[in-house]
Amino acid sequence: MLDIKMMVLSFALAFAIVALFMPVLIKKLKELKASQTERECLESHQAKVGTPTMGGLLIMLAVLVVGIIVSFVFPGKTQAVLILTIGFGIIGFLDDFLKVVLRRSDGLIAWQKFGLQFLVTIGFALYLTKVLQMSLALRVPFLQDVYLDFGWFNYVVLFVAVLGTVNGVNFTDGLDGLATTVTIIVTAFFTVVCAMNSPELIYICVAVMGALFGFLIYNHYPAKIFMGDTGSLALGGFVAGIAYVMQMPLFIILVGLIYMIEVISVILQVGYFKLTHGKRIFRMAPIHHHFELGGWSEKKVVVVFDLVTLVMCIIAYFGV
Repeated sequence: MLDIKMMVLSFALAFAIVALFMPVLIKKLKELKASQTERECLESHQAKVGTPTMGGLLIMLAVLVVGIIVSFVFPGKTQAVLILTIGFGIIGFLDDFLKVVLRRSDGLIAWQKFGLQFLVTIGFALYLTKVLQMSLALRVPFLQDVYLDFGWFNYVVLFVAVLGTVNGVNFTDGLDGLATTVTIIVTAFFTVVCAMNSPELIYICVAVMGALFGFLIYNHYPAKIFMGDTGSLALGGFVAGIAYVMQMPLFIILVGLIYMIEVISVILQVGYFKLTHGKRIFRMAPIHHHFELGGWSEKKVVVVFDLVTLVMCIIAYFGV
């Protein structure tokens, strides 16, 4: 049974942590000169040079605080979601810290990043199957009580789904407020579904929404701070985690369509560039930059991508 008071408190606490402490974090990051670089070919982005990044630290902290509190009341599934959220958030923090604070341009080396992501994902899978005794079978949208079960191959599917979602959110984080607003809408979808099927998970969902609304105060155009890999990887971990705990990773194809398009645009661009020795499919990838170079303003791209996500979430709702 839903506890409305606990929902409100979860949202309010996460919102307050981010909204109230973000000015302090922004000041500290500016002192450290922890800002991300912008591509020179994007003239409209040159004004962003010097804007601090790693704002995802407070998002991650807010979700962790609320998650720990909720875990005392609803142990089990909430911890599973936190494993991916905080695990990937820490990986993102390490990458950000090396790049923007220690000035190591590559951040984590590819094998280091992959190795850490592999460990976090395996830990999540084992927690689901061994501790919670959950099946990794996938609920099929629009077909009541129909699940896909691939046996041991479920672990491979999980690994692909988690990494695809995490990197999708990461690529989406390229415009002011884009990853923030798209993920707010996706989280709202899972909040509604939790209210119907898994009320114990609704509190971690509203906590993420509270944290994102608090962050949006400073991340809307023109952004005063970016979330960095710290925030985008944590949010990707959350989306993948909440979907898997509810056996709904196939629904990410619908509600996370923007994430998927962003990833696919990068894969196609890189692959085509190598095959043709320099030719490109898009003006620039990820695809939101393609629209920017086509004359769309940042605000227009964000609004259109948000509307697409909203429509897909409504469609997915009828598939629950």
